[in-house]
Formats: sequence, C-alpha cells, structure tokens
Amino acid sequence: MLDPVMLGRLQFAVTTIFHFFFVPLSIGLVLLIAIMETMYVVKGKEIYKKMAKFWGHLFLINFAVGVVTGILQEFQFGMNWSDYSRFVGDVFGAPLAVEALFAFFMESTFIGLWIFGWDRLSKKVHLLCIWLVAVGTTVSAFWILAANSFMQRPVGFEVVNGRAEMNDFFALISNGQLWVEFPHTVLGAFATGAFLITGVSAYKLLKKQDTEFFMKSFKIALIVALISSFGTALVGHSQAQYLVKTQPMKMAASEGLWGKSGDPAPWTVYAHIDPEKKENSFEIKIPYALSFLSYSKFSGEVKGMNELQAEYEQTYGPGNYIPPVRTTFWSFRIMVAAGSIMILLSLYGAYLMARKKLGNPNKKYYKMMLWAISLPFIGNTAGWIMTEIGRQPWTVFGLMQTKDSISPSVTGGQILFSLISFTLIYAVLGIIMVYLFVKSIKKGPYAKDDHDDSHADPYDKEGYHVS
Repeated sequence: MLDPVMLGRLQFAVTTIFHFFFVPLSIGLVLLIAIMETMYVVKGKEIYKKMAKFWGHLFLINFAVGVVTGILQEFQFGMNWSDYSRFVGDVFGAPLAVEALFAFFMESTFIGLWIFGWDRLSKKVHLLCIWLVAVGTTVSAFWILAANSFMQRPVGFEVVNGRAEMNDFFALISNGQLWVEFPHTVLGAFATGAFLITGVSAYKLLKKQDTEFFMKSFKIALIVALISSFGTALVGHSQAQYLVKTQPMKMAASEGLWGKSGDPAPWTVYAHIDPEKKENSFEIKIPYALSFLSYSKFSGEVKGMNELQAEYEQTYGPGNYIPPVRTTFWSFRIMVAAGSIMILLSLYGAYLMARKKLGNPNKKYYKMMLWAISLPFIGNTAGWIMTEIGRQPWTVFGLMQTKDSISPSVTGGQILFSLISFTLIYAVLGIIMVYLFVKSIKKGPYAKDDHDDSHADPYDKEGYHVS
C-alpha cells in the first residue's frame, strides 16, 4: 500500500494532469486574444479592443495559476525521481533550461508590457507584445515536448559511466517523436482556448447579455475551433503511424491487440479486456480501419502484444513489457471520442454561420457548446494518459524502467504525505480559479471600473465607440 514507485507515479500523475488543465488553455487563449487585438488595430473598432481585454483577463488568471502548478513539476524530478535525474539530467535538463531561460522569460516580459502598456505604447507595438506572448507560449511547449520526446524515443546521446550524456543537440530537436507530438499538442491547445470562448459566449447569448460582443467572440473562436479540431485529428493520425514504427507495444495496447491483427487489420471499437488471460472475451471491430490508421492504406498487419513481449525479452532481458492495457485502450478511445464531438460541433456551428442562422434562437446548440467547454480538457487529459501509461514499464523507452527511477531514500509514507498535501493545495487553487473565472464572466465586458462610471454598452451595432 505504501509502495514508493506506485505512490510516486500517482503523485506525478495528479500534479501533471492538474497542471495540464492550464497549459493548453493559456496557449489557446493568448492566440485568440492576439487575433482579436489584430482586428482592433486593422479595423479600428473599439469592441475588438474590449474583447482582447475581457478574454485577456481570463488568460491572466489562468496563466498565474498555471505558473504556480508548474513549479512542482521540475521539483518532483529531484524529490521522487532522483535516480532518473542522475541518469538523464545531462540530456533532459537542456531543453527545460532553454524553456525557462528563454521562452518563459519572453512570455513573462511581454505579458507585463501588454498589461501595463495599453495607454503607454502605440497600437502596433502593443499588438506586437501579445503576439510575442503567443509565440513564447508555443515555444515553451516546444522545449517541454522536446524533453518528453526524448523519454518516448531517446536520440542524440551516449551512455558514459552509467549516465546518458548529450552528444547531438540537433538530434534532440529534430527527433521525429517531437515533430508529431508538438503539432498535435499545440493544435489541441488552440482548440481548448477556442472552446472555452465559444462556451462562455454561448452562456451569455443564452442569457441575452451583451449579445453583440459575445456573438463576435463566438464567431472568431468558432473558426479557430473548427481549424484546430480538424488539424488535431490529422496530425494525430500521423502520430499513430509513427507509434507503429517506434513504440509498437503502445500501439498494440491502445488497440487491445494481443495476437497478430491479420491483414487487413480491423480497428477495435469496444473490447472486454482480460489482462490475466491476455485475451479479449468480446470485441466490436471495424474492418480495414486499423490498417488505414497505421499505414494510410486498407492493408497491412499490426503486431500484437504477445509477439512484441517475446521480442522485448530477447532485446531487453526477462520482464513484463506490456503496459496497463485497459487504461491505454480506453484513454485512447476517450480522446478520439472527445475530438470527434468537437469536430462535429464546430462543423455544425460553421454551417449555421455560413447560413447566417447563428444569431437565431439556437438554444440547444448553445447549451451543447456550453457543455463542450469540457471536451478539449477531457481529450487532452486522456491523450496524455495514453501517451505516458502506454510507455510503461519504461521511464525512458528502452533505457530506464520506472522501478529504477525512484529516489532510493524517499519512503512511501513521505510520498503519501506530499501527495495528500499537494492535492489539497491544488484543490484550493482550482476552487480559487473557478471562482475568479465565474466572477469575471458574470461581470461581463462592460463592468464598472476605475475608468468607466457607466454600465451601458458604449459601442454601436457596428462596433464603433458611440462618442
């Protein structure tokens, strides 16, 4: 019950999943804010400036909480995973250092200029600041994913005196895993920000509050939601094909595939998985679909876990190299289901917008879009669970197992204490963030502040200031 490895994994999972609620939302929101402010500079309509400020307020709340939750991520490598840190620190530390010293510094600097520069900088310079924040958040994701990609497919290193030492930095940043993982993650982040804005806007439209403002916000975010949802699915397809080559065991587990798939390979929609017997007692399959997913053609065989287990034993020695199959299998399907619903909802919204019916009473659609705020968070979380759990038992694939990565001097009781403490702190942070979000959303974009003594909408129907 107090196994340090299991508790360490659980703690890392809790803190990472919670932190990853905020990261994609920041990346997605800042892109949309930059687009809105660009429209303000180009069109000169004050309503777009108000949009950038209103959604920017939510972004700042999210960014602040995200920074706090992210601090523990790097601390945990030293606290609970010191043997892992000793082994890969020379490789793993480099991209994380670049992220902190360059990307995060860039984000923080230009966020400050953007916050305090509305009345001090020219429109174009101020616009440049928010675009540099958007670039900074994306570059930050690149370096973090470069580190993660090394864990999935280690490249650009040599083992010297029992430690992995970097010998090719270019190989690290040109890692094929990075270039399928990075666009998939970033496009998912764009969708996260877009669905938050469409959901909040839908809520306000249902309440018939500030309808001109939130209809414009809804339309802008809907376009981003449609493009990013489709893009996420397309690059996700490329990522699945890459897994067949580099991590076939993860691919087999995500399909619940024990024996060979056959040629052509069917895709399993549902399976009742029995890990003890290493078989599925019941399956629902779509013919040809797995071959297409794996090879972009309706033919081709995929190796199963039993065959791969025998191969891994010959390569790496005795051991169990099959990951938790049920978790990998269902997290993949939850991710796909969430992404599919996002595509359908954004497609339907685009259809309504093209037919100029979006402004008509669409209560059912707006209610669906309100609840759809949760979809990208579900998809992002399920995707990362599949990515990390599917790599087990490896911390660094083919080099270091999770059981060998734990800090030797940390006890299960100590990890349990910190797990409970961090979870409680994160719960408080989550409550505070939700409270601040709800408060800001209820106040709306035209709330009274120190510079405005009127609650009236100061913009005409076309978005120009009435003065």
